[in-house]
Amino acid sequence: MILYLDTSALVKLYLQEEHSDQVQAAVANAAMVATHILAYTEARAGFAKACRTGRIDDQVLSQLEAELNQSWPNLDVVGVDETLARRAGSLAAQFGLRGYDAVHLAAAETLSTSAGFGRLRFACFDKTLANAAGSLGLAVQF
Repeated sequence: MILYLDTSALVKLYLQEEHSDQVQAAVANAAMVATHILAYTEARAGFAKACRTGRIDDQVLSQLEAELNQSWPNLDVVGVDETLARRAGSLAAQFGLRGYDAVHLAAAETLSTSAGFGRLRFACFDKTLANAAGSLGLAVQF
């Protein structure tokens, strides 16, 4: 099974949050774990926000950044191209998604198509995004 992590799921691998254990278990059981290149930027922004708001300190921030950098090469990372960006634009309009959520959905849809229907599970913690993924026939995790 291919597990696609949007940023809300990816961050739970590093920051201890509600459902972190479930994401870690899903990753451990996946044959392949994928995300989009933009998840790196979003995760780093999330870590920095956690530091700014006092949820974590500077030392933990540095540790999280190092962990992300160390584990990033183990992910199958989908890049940006014009076809994906245009599909994401269509999905954003169709489902009322935020831009980066639409990019994640387009990336997961592309992977699902190339891997074979039913082999990909889309992990996210945003109800609107999960509903959109379900509407496209993607299996939604969480």
